[in-house]
Amino acid sequence: MNHPIQIPSVQKSIHVAVRPERAFRVFTEQMGRWWPLVTHHIGGAAAENCVVEPFVGGRWFERGVDGSECEWGRVLAWEPPARLVLAWEISADWKHDASVRTEVEVRFIADGTGTRVELEHRLLERLGTRAPDMRAAFESPGGWSGMLASFAAFADAG
Repeated sequence: MNHPIQIPSVQKSIHVAVRPERAFRVFTEQMGRWWPLVTHHIGGAAAENCVVEPFVGGRWFERGVDGSECEWGRVLAWEPPARLVLAWEISADWKHDASVRTEVEVRFIADGTGTRVELEHRLLERLGTRAPDMRAAFESPGGWSGMLASFAAFADAG
């Protein structure tokens, strides 16, 4: 009997100097201002914004400078200001594919006068034979560590 390969999740955390309510809002409402859209987009047009619709079932997508939209996934859990779960529907070819659904969970935990933001990208085995390469990309400096650093710098500056 074949058993699917289990790929460990990617887990990252960072501290921001704002309360969980603000951290959650910056992460979700202002993603297009801190996400490095010049290098991290998948649509055909240059991206000018990325949007997380604020409800379960909402879309997570990028909007191009030409007005086009390219899906990244869906909102699976919307629990402000504590927790957000997004379906990552991006294949190992960096294309939207709703049949490939990994999950990105972000938790916002009060920590002193700030917030500890914990991110877990899980179910990576759903990326198939290229899952180990994708995990390495998510673990790289240009992956989730870099994303959280960009988020923290923007949140702390505001």
